[in-house]
Amino acid sequence: MEIILKDDVKGLGYKNDIVTVKSGYGRNFLLPQGLAMLADKTNKKITAENVRQAAHKADKIKGDAQAIADQIGGMVLDIPAKVGESGKIFGRVTTLQLAD
Repeated sequence: MEIILKDDVKGLGYKNDIVTVKSGYGRNFLLPQGLAMLADKTNKKITAENVRQAAHKADKIKGDAQAIADQIGGMVLDIPAKVGESGKIFGRVTTLQLAD
């Protein structure tokens, strides 16, 4: 019996994997628990489209995060603080100092 996993199942596979299991295991456990659905032609197409959309969304999020990381990477902050002769800071840098 071919099924598509809706969630990760330990020892069987990950979400959206198409796996073959014994019919009793699929019919009596996986399907009633909502962990899987039958792998017919329609469900395979729906799952493939969902995976494609999720990958596109993940790429967009990664691109946005990379753009922000590039902006932050070039930024230099100068925070005035009292230091001793050895260059160690007295006290700590507070959020108020960072906000200024």
